[in-house]
Amino acid sequence: MTTQQIQAPFPGVFYRTPSPDEPVYVEEGQAVQAGDVIGLIEVMKQFVELKAEASGTLVSFSADNESVLEAGDVIGTLEVNE
Repeated sequence: MTTQQIQAPFPGVFYRTPSPDEPVYVEEGQAVQAGDVIGLIEVMKQFVELKAEASGTLVSFSADNESVLEAGDVIGTLEVNE
């Protein structure tokens, strides 16, 4: 299988949950489909969904919840289904 890095498309704050009292969108080791939401990036009080670009297994997150990211920072690693 091939791995793919999930990168921040722009600077902002990364969130793994839709709100503080809700569970994470995706757990490490969980299967995802292309288009599944895996987190949010907040920019200037706007929340933008971060979606998986391919189907596979989310191997790990490199960014913690509420991490401040720059464009291009690695958020996680996806093992892509072929």
